[in-house]
Amino acid sequence: MNRLQVEFAGLKLKNPVMPAAGPPIKDGPAALAAAEGGAGAIVTKTISTEGARVPRQNMAEIRGGFLNTELWSEFPPEQWLEKEYPIVKKAGLPVIVGLGYTAPQIEELAKKVAPFADALELSTHYLGSDPSPVVAAVQAAKRAADLPVFVKLSPQIDLPLFATAAEKAGADGLVLINSLGPCLDIDLETGKSFMGSASGYGWLSGPAIFPVALRAVYEAYQHVSIPIIGVGGVSSGREAIKMIMAGAAAVQVCTAAILEGPGIYGKIARQMEKYLAERNIQSLAEIRGKAHNWQRLEDLRRWQPLIDPEYCTACGRCAKACVYHAITIDKYAVVDYERCAGCGLCITQCKFGAIAPKYED
Repeated sequence: MNRLQVEFAGLKLKNPVMPAAGPPIKDGPAALAAAEGGAGAIVTKTISTEGARVPRQNMAEIRGGFLNTELWSEFPPEQWLEKEYPIVKKAGLPVIVGLGYTAPQIEELAKKVAPFADALELSTHYLGSDPSPVVAAVQAAKRAADLPVFVKLSPQIDLPLFATAAEKAGADGLVLINSLGPCLDIDLETGKSFMGSASGYGWLSGPAIFPVALRAVYEAYQHVSIPIIGVGGVSSGREAIKMIMAGAAAVQVCTAAILEGPGIYGKIARQMEKYLAERNIQSLAEIRGKAHNWQRLEDLRRWQPLIDPEYCTACGRCAKACVYHAITIDKYAVVDYERCAGCGLCITQCKFGAIAPKYED
């Protein structure tokens, strides 16, 4: 049984983990490495009508995340068409070709890449309030190629407006989200930005943006019926499963693949498989959208933490983090319910599953 197999927009994947369009899929050999590393599909680095002139320095790991001034592929489209895409096809996986950025550029390129693609992913990096450029890009791609078209959106937009506009324009799916920014970090020794862009600014990715990406997937799922691919801070099966629960059909990985290598795709897939097997869940369809099923509390019922002595190791993390001084440590954690404000921090501090919410009647 393959619990991880997914089908959407005419694509059939052995697992829902794929690279995001970026440095980890910079060329054909990188795509083969991703396939060897366990990816369920390949998303190629975005190309445009000319190769990009990428600033240097353009990547830096920072506390909690990752900054970059990466652009689209440095290679001209001719190199991709003549050399890289034929190598990508040898991976034997569904291929989603990344294209950008304007409607005329996308229409020109979509015709050329169609023989190598099973689907197209459009990157517009659009931050305005008018969705018409995104609509135009989708329509251009649909005119040029008889392929599923996914459109990648930024979190810094009116997401319901853009998502529904893309769906009405004919998009077959959404990819959420692009990196967040612009952002800045500087070197303490030199006072200079880590980024080599003209402004010194970069774009934030990695764990720091995962809650933003998860919210975007969750919100879009409420407004569109087309599949959603979740991307942004996915580095383990834990985040991937949360994306599925929020409504995603699949996930993409970029920053973790940069830092850990192409084996991360298979690692995430195995962690997802383990999660499902331990809970006797037969397919991802059983948990897709699960986050939308819980009953919101209209009366803000009070809850307090319940400690399970069987799992509590008396490590003290919960007590140290409790700003209300409501937890002490004996043989296990003990809660002073008179002091407890029910903030919930202790639940996320516990690494042993020993604390659960206890609702008052």
